[in-house]
Amino acid sequence: MNKGKITFGKIQLKSAAPATATSQPDTSASGFGSFGRIEPPPEPGPSSSKPSSSADVDKIASDLENSRMQELMGISGFGRKAQQFDINEMIQAARKNAPRAEVDTAAIQKEESEDEEEEDEEVIGPMPGVVAAGAAAVATTVGRKKERGSDEEEDSDEDDDDDDFDEDAPINKIPNSHEVEMRHGSKAVISLAADPSGVRLATGSVDYNLNFWDFSGMDKSMKSFRSLQPCENHPIRDLHYSGTGDMILVISGSSQAKVLDRDGFEKMECVKGDQYITDMTRTKGHVAGLTGGSWNYIKKEEFLTSAMDSTLRTWVFARSKEQKNVIKTRAQGGLKTVPTTCAYNRDATLIAAGCSDGSIQTWDTRRMFVNTTHCVRDAHAKGSDISSVLFSYAGQMLATRSTDETLKLWDLRAFKKPLHVFENLFSRYDTTDCCFSPDDTMILTGESLPKGQKQANLYFFDTKTFETVTTIPITDSHLVRVHWHPKLNQVFVGCGNGIIRGLYDEKRSMRGAKLCVVRTYRKKKDVQMVGSTQVITPHALPMFRQEKSRSHRKKLEKDRMDPVKSKRPDLPITSGQGGRVASSGGTLSSYVIRNLGLSKRVEDDQDPREAILKYAKEAAENPYWISPAYTKTQPKPIFNAEDEPDSKKPKTE
Repeated sequence: MNKGKITFGKIQLKSAAPATATSQPDTSASGFGSFGRIEPPPEPGPSSSKPSSSADVDKIASDLENSRMQELMGISGFGRKAQQFDINEMIQAARKNAPRAEVDTAAIQKEESEDEEEEDEEVIGPMPGVVAAGAAAVATTVGRKKERGSDEEEDSDEDDDDDDFDEDAPINKIPNSHEVEMRHGSKAVISLAADPSGVRLATGSVDYNLNFWDFSGMDKSMKSFRSLQPCENHPIRDLHYSGTGDMILVISGSSQAKVLDRDGFEKMECVKGDQYITDMTRTKGHVAGLTGGSWNYIKKEEFLTSAMDSTLRTWVFARSKEQKNVIKTRAQGGLKTVPTTCAYNRDATLIAAGCSDGSIQTWDTRRMFVNTTHCVRDAHAKGSDISSVLFSYAGQMLATRSTDETLKLWDLRAFKKPLHVFENLFSRYDTTDCCFSPDDTMILTGESLPKGQKQANLYFFDTKTFETVTTIPITDSHLVRVHWHPKLNQVFVGCGNGIIRGLYDEKRSMRGAKLCVVRTYRKKKDVQMVGSTQVITPHALPMFRQEKSRSHRKKLEKDRMDPVKSKRPDLPITSGQGGRVASSGGTLSSYVIRNLGLSKRVEDDQDPREAILKYAKEAAENPYWISPAYTKTQPKPIFNAEDEPDSKKPKTE
C-alpha cells in the first residue's frame, strides 16, 4: 500500500484506487488555511457541460484569486520539494576539470535553461553550477601555488623567522634595550627602594646620605631632588617603602629604626632598649646595630626589624615607645645567633630570617613566636652571612643570597633541600640581595667584581629550568643592590662606585626613567644689555637721588658684608701666640691691667720702679690720693730707714 505524500504547506493524500472519470474530485483546499495547493477544476465531461451550481463557481473563483495573491507575496513555493545535491561528487568532478582552469560555461547555461523550463519544481539551495565553478577555482588556485614553487619557499622561510620570535620566552621579557645612569656619590650604594607607584626612588650609601629621586620631576641630567643624613654618622643599610608608598623605613647601623615620609621628613623613631638587661624580651627596643627590616604587606602600619642583639621585633607605626612582639633566633645548641636579614611574605603569614650560622628560620604570624615553622640549619655555609631572604610573588618559593658565593632557591612545600643552587657568585658586601621577576619566571642577582675581571655582571636565572637566561655586564665595580619594579618593568642596580644603573625597554617598559630621558634642561636666557647715551637729570644729583629698590636677597647679602651690621667679631691675630691676648701680654692679669686698670699703655719690658718714678714730680705738685689725707696729721712725711736693724726701731704702743 502506497503511503500518502506530505509536503510543507500542503497535506495531500493519494488513495491506492485510481479515480474514475465519473467521480467528481474534491475541489476544496487542504493544508494550513488557504496556503495549500489548489487543484485545477475538472474538465467538463460528456455527462456535464457546466458546473452543478453557482456556489461551486464562486468557490473556484476565490481559489484562483488566492493563488494569484500567493504568487505576488512570494509564498507560493512553500510546499514544494527542495532539490538535493551531492557535494563530494561535485568536488571530484571539479578536480578532474581543474587543469583546464576553465569553467564549463556551456554546462552552466544548459543547467540554467533546464531550470527555467522546470517552473513547477523550484530549487532551494546553492546552484550546482556555481558550486562546481567555486570548486574549480579553488583547485586552480592550488595548481598555481604549486607552479610558483621556489619563490614561495623563500617567502615562507622569512615568515618562519618572524614566527621564531616568542614574546613569552624569558629572554624576551628582560627590559635591557636602553640604560640610564644616576650618580649618588662616590661610595657604594648598599640600599635601594622604589615606591609601589614607581614615581620615586630612594638610595642609601655608606657615606650616610639618603637621596630621593623623582622620575616625574627629573630632567635629562638625572639629579636627585633631596639628599639628607637621617641617621647621623651611620650607613644606610636597608630601605623599604610601605604598601601605600607614603612612608619609608630606614634601617641604619644604629639600634633605632626611623620612619620618614615621602619627602624625607621624620615621622617616627623607634625607642632604644636597655643594654644592661640580659633578657631581650624585657627591653622595649633593640640594644645593638640593625641588620634588616621590612614592611607588612597586609597591615600597612606594621613593620619588622632585625638586629645584632639576636632578636627580631615587630613595630606599630603609632606606638614608638615599645615594640609589639619579640622573636629570638637560636642556633643548634640553643645559643644566640645573629639574624642578618629578615622579610615578610606577600600575605604576611610568614616571617623569614637568615642567620649568621647559615640557618634559615621562619615563624607563623598567626601563632606564638616560640617555635619556628621551618628551620634549615645547614642552608648556607656556617660563618657566612645570609645577605638576602626574599619570598616570590606567588608565595611558593624562597630565595636566599649569601656571602658564600651561592644563591639558593627553595620550595616552601618541601623545605628540607633547595630546588637548585646557583654557584660562583662572588659577593663582598653583606647587603647583596636578589630579586624575582614580576611573573616569578626569573630570578636575578649581581656579583662583586672578581680580581682580574674588568666588569661585574648581572645574572638572570630561570626558576623552572634553572638555566642561565642571560648575563648583562653593568659596570667596572661591585653590584650590591638590584630591584625589578613590577609596574614600571624596569631594573635598577646599585653599584659599588656610587652609581645607580637603570635598565628599561622602549616598548615593554612604561614611565619611570623613560620620562626623564626625553626631558632636556632649559637654559636661562641671557639678559641683553642695551647701551644708550647718558642723560643727566636733576634727580641724578646726589641730593635728589632716590635709592633704588633692591631685592630682599641682595640687601641681606650687602648687610652680610658690612662688619657693623653683621656684628662681625674681631679677627684673630695671625702672628704670635695667644690670639688677641698676645698684643697686650701673655697673661690674663696683664690683659686686665692694659685694658681696664691703666689709661696709658705700658710696655712689659719696662722697669716698674722707673715707671712709677716718672709720675713722682706730678704727684708732688698735684697730690690727689695720699698727700691730701696727711696734710694735717703729718705735713712732713717720715720714711722708714732701710739700713737700720730691727733692734733699733722705736717701739710704738
